[in-house]
Amino acid sequence: MKMKIILAMLAGAAGASAEDAAGARGLPFAWPFLEPGKMSYRGGTTQGSEVTLDKSIPAAWQALQETGLEPKERDRRAILALAGSFRVSFQFVETMGFREDYTPPRPYFSWGTEEVRVLKDQEDLISLQHTLVMYFTTKDGEVEGPMVMKHWRQDWRYEDPDLHTYRGLLTWEREKRQPAAVAGAWTQAVFQVDDSPRYEVVGRWSHEGGMSSWQSEDCWRPLPRREFSVRDDYNVLAGTHRLTLTPTGWVHAQDNRKLMVGEDGHIRCIGVETGINRYERITGPDLTTASDEYWGRTGEYWQEVRQAWSGVMAKRHQFQLKSSDGDKKLYQVHFGYAAGLGEDDKPTPKAARRHARQTIRRFLVSEGG
Repeated sequence: MKMKIILAMLAGAAGASAEDAAGARGLPFAWPFLEPGKMSYRGGTTQGSEVTLDKSIPAAWQALQETGLEPKERDRRAILALAGSFRVSFQFVETMGFREDYTPPRPYFSWGTEEVRVLKDQEDLISLQHTLVMYFTTKDGEVEGPMVMKHWRQDWRYEDPDLHTYRGLLTWEREKRQPAAVAGAWTQAVFQVDDSPRYEVVGRWSHEGGMSSWQSEDCWRPLPRREFSVRDDYNVLAGTHRLTLTPTGWVHAQDNRKLMVGEDGHIRCIGVETGINRYERITGPDLTTASDEYWGRTGEYWQEVRQAWSGVMAKRHQFQLKSSDGDKKLYQVHFGYAAGLGEDDKPTPKAARRHARQTIRRFLVSEGG
């Protein structure tokens, strides 16, 4: 039962209810001349517990407003301000399509509660780990949980000229930039729930008028999980995204193109969508205690997974992943191993390292040169 809930959360169905979805209408591009019933939200079906929004102004925001900071230091403070406990809402609406028989798909809405912790804080590298920590309300009004699941990770590097960018067909390739091209810029590398790469893109922070915002270049990404089970007419999500800090959280805005990329390199644009993900700071429920327990139990293994991927990307110009091996997905193998870890029966570092590397090797199609 627990694994089924985890799989639902991975598919983007965490923490929403029909009432929540109904209350989320009001998107600015909502196809106003279609019948409302045809554009009802798809997404979460489980009902998350009530949350308490944090009305105080966090120290991270106050530190960001300090005068006289060097540009790089202000950038660093903005990135570190992305950490905390949040209610996160995910909203996407397709705004145009390019097939002759095009019909707008239903917009997407879900929400969850998520802790973002700082894994690394170095001068030129900040790593932030997202962890879903969800409490659910039953039909009888009882609150169950927490259900904890490792989510995505974002690594920020300053003036990084060595990227691995997505090229479609589950293939990533090294992209070298001239140092002058990344001067003053930060790359954001985003990793899947299993720590496999998703995308890496160059962007720049601006802090005009007290508004701290990071704007990316255009980049390709694999099909998002929210679309895995409902779309097979595109295989690349391309576009730009923007992260903006607010006194009570941050907002992730996306402008995406949905592309079908063929093995011959032919590209066809299927549609365009707008996305808004809002991270709102909360004081309740407590997310940190359960997240700390999870990372105390599994953190050493996931560190081995990250190191194994670092080795792949350091040595190989190009690599490709299988979508599955037999009846298993990559995240299922990693999550299954992590679920078996306990405080009193952790594997030796050597055993964890071997499992991490063998699992990744099992899903690599081509290790390139």
